[in-house]
Amino acid sequence: MSLGTRQNTQGDGLPDGDGGVITAAERIRAAVESVIEGKPDVVRIALTVLLAEGHLLIEDIPGVGKTMLAKALGRAVDCSVQRVQFTPDLLPADITGVSVYHQDRREFEFNPGPVFANIVLGDEINRASPKTQSALLECMEEMQVSVDGETRPLERPFMVVATQNPADMEGTYPLPEAQRDRFMARIAVGYPTPQAELDMIDAHSAESPLEALEPAASAADVHAMVDRVKAIHVAPGVRRYAVDLVTATRTSSALRLGASPRATIHLVRAARAYAALEGRHYVVPDDLQTLAVPVLAHRLLPSPEARMERRAPEQVVSEIVARLPIPDPR
Repeated sequence: MSLGTRQNTQGDGLPDGDGGVITAAERIRAAVESVIEGKPDVVRIALTVLLAEGHLLIEDIPGVGKTMLAKALGRAVDCSVQRVQFTPDLLPADITGVSVYHQDRREFEFNPGPVFANIVLGDEINRASPKTQSALLECMEEMQVSVDGETRPLERPFMVVATQNPADMEGTYPLPEAQRDRFMARIAVGYPTPQAELDMIDAHSAESPLEALEPAASAADVHAMVDRVKAIHVAPGVRRYAVDLVTATRTSSALRLGASPRATIHLVRAARAYAALEGRHYVVPDDLQTLAVPVLAHRLLPSPEARMERRAPEQVVSEIVARLPIPDPR
């Protein structure tokens, strides 16, 4: 059910008395789905991360639309967008910017890098060296860049949407744990259904639908939506449930590295945004259960025994969600 419909039919819905700010999220979703065929759940998670002021990691095989999803999200919001193609020879300064000395003026001038944009599309992020990947750490966590002893704030909203190929493919470097932990969620686009693939043939026969995509919301709309999301209520019982989910990853025998406290914060923030998209002004345990795998799994490292049993972190998180009792949400 759409966001606008929920607002009109449910007494617990979010009031839309600020000029249609909340329904702007529905417009963004519809715009992105006009390009990404048959993947509504993927688009919803991407929009959830945007409204929660997080960063999104899209991991899948080449050719399934990772970059298309990132570009569609960037074009659906009328704000500054920069794309960075990560390659083995990319340097940190190519991302953050560099100070250039002007002989005539005898002074340095800072040339900002592509990270000084509202939405940064990092294509194939794991093809760059760990040194270059680390240039994003400060940007993603502290919303600032430190170059030549000076700290420069980044624009808001700020979101990194990065794509990566599976780690076992040629020419890739595994993302360090600290880098993965900065991403609020990781999703996989996956293969389209046969019908969606047939629709894609027709949609792409003349020109890419991305070229016809018009902005559905402004940066000011996103600001307002983010502020509304921060007001979503999280009851004490729901907060305890979030902590219980994360704590269970730290004590699981199938994992040698559990989720960090940052993961708990990201899980609750994402749940607030997800609840808003569902038209509610409060978070329910189902929101946390839905988001547990995309928010937690990419931060976890399986134990040697789990590797031998081919138990992926996603499976372990799903098992934790299934067995953990749901507390009283009050």
